Amino acid sequence: MNVRYLSAAWTKVAPALGNHLWQSTLCLLLVGLLTLALRNNYARTRYAIWLAASVKFLIPFSLLAALGSLLTPQHPTSVPEAALSATIQQVGLPFSEPAFSAQLQTAAVTRFSSLTTHLLPALLVVWLMGFMAVCFAWCLRWRRVSALVGRAVPMREGREVAILRKVEAAMGMPARTNLLLSRASLEPGIFGIAAPVVIWPYGISERLDDAHAEAILAHELWHVRRRDNLAAATHMLVEALFWFHPLVWWLGGRLLEERERACDEAVLASGRDRRLYAESILKICEFCAQSPLPCVSGVTGSALKRRVVRIMSERVARKLDFRKKLLLATVGSLALALPIFTGFLSGKESRAASTSPARREAEDHLTFEVASVKQNISGSESSTMNVPLGPGDIYPPNGGVFSATNVALISYIYFAYNLSGAQFQLLLPHLPDWAIKDRFDIQATARGNPTKNQLRLMMQTLLADRFKLSAHYETQQLPVLALVLATPGKTGPQLRPHRDDTPCSTTGPQFPSKSQSPVLLPDGLPADCSDIVGLPSSAGHHRVGARNVSMALLANWLPQMGNLDRAVVDKTGLSGTFDLKFGWQSQQPSSPAASPQQSRLPEPRSDFLEDLKEQLGLKLESQTGPVPLLVIDHVEKPSEN
Repeated sequence: MNVRYLSAAWTKVAPALGNHLWQSTLCLLLVGLLTLALRNNYARTRYAIWLAASVKFLIPFSLLAALGSLLTPQHPTSVPEAALSATIQQVGLPFSEPAFSAQLQTAAVTRFSSLTTHLLPALLVVWLMGFMAVCFAWCLRWRRVSALVGRAVPMREGREVAILRKVEAAMGMPARTNLLLSRASLEPGIFGIAAPVVIWPYGISERLDDAHAEAILAHELWHVRRRDNLAAATHMLVEALFWFHPLVWWLGGRLLEERERACDEAVLASGRDRRLYAESILKICEFCAQSPLPCVSGVTGSALKRRVVRIMSERVARKLDFRKKLLLATVGSLALALPIFTGFLSGKESRAASTSPARREAEDHLTFEVASVKQNISGSESSTMNVPLGPGDIYPPNGGVFSATNVALISYIYFAYNLSGAQFQLLLPHLPDWAIKDRFDIQATARGNPTKNQLRLMMQTLLADRFKLSAHYETQQLPVLALVLATPGKTGPQLRPHRDDTPCSTTGPQFPSKSQSPVLLPDGLPADCSDIVGLPSSAGHHRVGARNVSMALLANWLPQMGNLDRAVVDKTGLSGTFDLKFGWQSQQPSSPAASPQQSRLPEPRSDFLEDLKEQLGLKLESQTGPVPLLVIDHVEKPSEN
């Protein structure tokens, strides 16, 4: 199995599975508290609640949430509703994909996620082995009982049949239950789900008088009436699927105990003598062992000593009073309403986002109105473009026109996906040679005056349409360089917090363009803000300046500046934006867009690291961390247009 697709599938499945297990476990714990509050009431109520907790393991709340999302109106979500939705999702969906992705920012969790992905085939095998072992055990026991039933003889008449019909009439049961006589050492019990039958062991009648037999058969018919075998089989499925969850097996014990107690209460409520009923159960225990399968409802299940003591006790279970009924109704309503309400609020947020002016504007700008792609066969080494292809958000507004000539496909990809230098280098070996060597001219026009990020999205669409490019991101644990302060709490002389007293320009050229000179302020900084701009410099020397830039943007630029073959991660802890000037020596071009044919960059020069430390007060430390990598799934040469 391809690890890449396995990892992608696991990234989708893991949060949903984690949320489902968390919600089911939380429901089970809440049910435990609820049954504790109802401990003095009828067992049938507690049994129904435990059974609902078991069925919850088979029904994810996401189905109810999807139903709620269909009920969303058109008006946007208010701030209180958004806060409430976020709170509910934090509690009910702790492993949701946004939270799961945020956790991957830490190295420890990323290593765990990577390890889990590689161990996923083994984990699936372990789960499957456990599932098959549980199913095999149930099948063996089921076949054993089924064989005994198959050898049993139907009883058409006789003392036992007459007592059975008498009890059926007293209970008002419309259908007649068949009675089978078995020679196996098997307690009286109910076998079957669709057409249940009463198994009656040979020789047991000699030990029971009519009153005892009547009490035992009444107990079995209550199992039939309550469809306990169907409920038991349902929980068996839960145990097989979630065999690794210890609370599932604990829940099975609670179901068995309350099931037998509910039947005991029903038999006693019909007016039968407590002592006689307890004697009936003890006589059955003296005669045979307990039922060999949980989905065969017998008479001796649960803890026998405690059960007999409870039967003999004069204390009668109380009916639900108004407060208990209100509690049950509230809990049941909340269990259904909360997932629906969560989906309702999420749907409103999604609807509001999808219908907002900003979203509509973004969708309108995802595609160029007109675009032309042609292969450049001039053989020239020079490239021209009216939009800088490097990182950063500024560029000279040009009315939605994108023009680039003699540029390699790798450079268009570099621009469209806003790759760092390290991501660029790691992408090169996975592209065909023509994507690096051949050059293409792209002329395109968009509506309005799109931002640079909108142009990137449009370029992604164009590459997918004309070059049949498909790609996805993978997060891998790789060597990285951490950008940290050389001296804690102190920056260098050329790095200082940005001041807002000088207005920013967003129309100037961008580093590393050498065809234009940037507009400079008296202090030597560029007039442009929010990007790193090339400054005038001598041959073999580079100088850049920036105003109002974050440390994250600087970290993104450093691989190009220093010819680094590793991603740089901002770990300075510096918030806000900064102004900076920085110069260093270099013997090679530093822009991947300008040198797409270069396949590997050398190690950084020591003077670059020293300049970084002296001028900006920053240094690079080797570490291992998560790096999002662009993976090319498919690409083709475009046809002429």
